[in-house]
Amino acid sequence: MKQDKINKSFDALRIYIQKHSDLKDEEFELVSSLFTPVTIKRNHFILREGEICRYGYFVVKGTLRLYSIDKKGEEHIIQFALEDWWISDVSSMISGKASIYNIDALEDSDVLQIDKNSFEKFISFSPKFEKMFNLGSQKSRIALQERVTNFLSMTAEEKYLFMINKYPDIINRVPQRHIASFLGITPESLSRVRKNLSKNRS
Repeated sequence: MKQDKINKSFDALRIYIQKHSDLKDEEFELVSSLFTPVTIKRNHFILREGEICRYGYFVVKGTLRLYSIDKKGEEHIIQFALEDWWISDVSSMISGKASIYNIDALEDSDVLQIDKNSFEKFISFSPKFEKMFNLGSQKSRIALQERVTNFLSMTAEEKYLFMINKYPDIINRVPQRHIASFLGITPESLSRVRKNLSKNRS
């Protein structure tokens, strides 16, 4: 990765951290030393089912997804990650057990990679970093629980409208077949929903 791109990656991380806590120059120097800039090409995997997840990733540019594949070969997308989002199989990274998920890039992506030991150092630097991580984790869990609970009772159209309101950037950047997987509906159902909504708006 070229130096100007590396600098922009760390600038993005600093801006993200400063949204949640004050950051002194010397603190950021310590933090940035724990991350490694990585470019991930489109369709490239950074984690495959059966491997141990060894890294967390802060997305600087691009789109990644975390998903499982069932016995029928169907994909079930758990998470998308765009700019300023984190993605990893935290359970596998902490436990050292094989992951049941895959993570790949839907676009050419630039990320900052951090391993388990470095991440533990990251949150131990200061109580404010640990608080930032805990708050972020809580928000992620709440968002996942909210989505799962809502989707149990929602129609296909309601699910799509929920996603438009909650994740408009994802709708505009991710292929429709992946949107359908995330919503737990078939691509055909999603196509019908989109056509019906388009008719109602015209």
